[in-house]
Amino acid sequence: MPTHPTPTLNPQQLKTLTVDIKRWGNELGFQHVGISDTELSEAETTLLNWLAQGYHGEMEWMARHGSKRSRPEELVPGTLRVISVRLDYLSEPAQDCIDLLAQPTQAYISRYALGRDYHKLLRKRLQQLADKILKVTGELGFRAFVDSAPVLEKAIAEKAGLGWIGKHTNLLQKQTGSWFFLGELYINLPLPVDAPAENHCGTCTSCLDICPTNAFIAPYKLDARKCISYLTIENKGPIPEEFRRQIGNRIYGCDDCQLFCPWNRFAKQTGEQGFKPRHDLNNIELLRLFNWSEKEFLDNLQGSAIRRIGYDAWLRNIAVALGNALAANPNDTEIKQALTAKLDAASELVSEHIEWALRND
Repeated sequence: MPTHPTPTLNPQQLKTLTVDIKRWGNELGFQHVGISDTELSEAETTLLNWLAQGYHGEMEWMARHGSKRSRPEELVPGTLRVISVRLDYLSEPAQDCIDLLAQPTQAYISRYALGRDYHKLLRKRLQQLADKILKVTGELGFRAFVDSAPVLEKAIAEKAGLGWIGKHTNLLQKQTGSWFFLGELYINLPLPVDAPAENHCGTCTSCLDICPTNAFIAPYKLDARKCISYLTIENKGPIPEEFRRQIGNRIYGCDDCQLFCPWNRFAKQTGEQGFKPRHDLNNIELLRLFNWSEKEFLDNLQGSAIRRIGYDAWLRNIAVALGNALAANPNDTEIKQALTAKLDAASELVSEHIEWALRND
């Protein structure tokens, strides 16, 4: 954002505006609005140590931008505060998701990606929130972020009181668990800040113990290179064979560390229509998705976060899941026929995974 003069408001006006900002945020559909300062030195140290260990894998963008990720005022000059918002997205009971994982021929897609891509929706509402603030202040330096720039959103949200970073590295809130999106509004207003959230993980290790690929090196430390979400979304090449069996029927992301977190028993289902499942993606057969043409993939997933991985990665992931379904039922001729039918026209990436699926029946 261009550098703007800091609006001149006295302490009482800032306090009143803070109350209004939280009310406006709730009116716009956010379940929680908090405010933090920009001091993130502890989170910066954690990030640098994590990067130094190479746990980010191919996500080279995590190491870009120097210290801008952990120093908001460097990313957006003039930033004094960050307004953090939370928007819930879970569209069905968690038990339904757990049940789905036990059905080898059905596809499991991470629940955040079942409906409309959240980026545009959150950013639009953050802009609306900024517009309301601007009407009061007359001028304002601000910039909205939704997982779209070098921002330590979870560390910022923790400082703003939205929740604490759990052992699974997701943000947790006592009343609602972790099924939510985060967004940020960097502003040049010295608003009163909220108290940071306290950690309530205690001695629980449910999220660490349930991870199918043992991706957690230690509490609060994830080796993304082993994470199913990374392997099926961020990873552009072959999925290492050592992890293919553990992937099960998960074809886009993984929710296990959330599904089995005790705090998520308090999670509430979202009322956001945009996050409701489309095209039966919450419970659909692997074969039905595997048989989509590239045009069907692009058309059916228009406006979906899934679309960005591309058709080849989509088929790669499903081929692995079909291989696992075939291992569970070696006599499933329909799966064998579908895999074989795709083989000749498949790319090198996809054909490798199809051959593995057929070889490991």
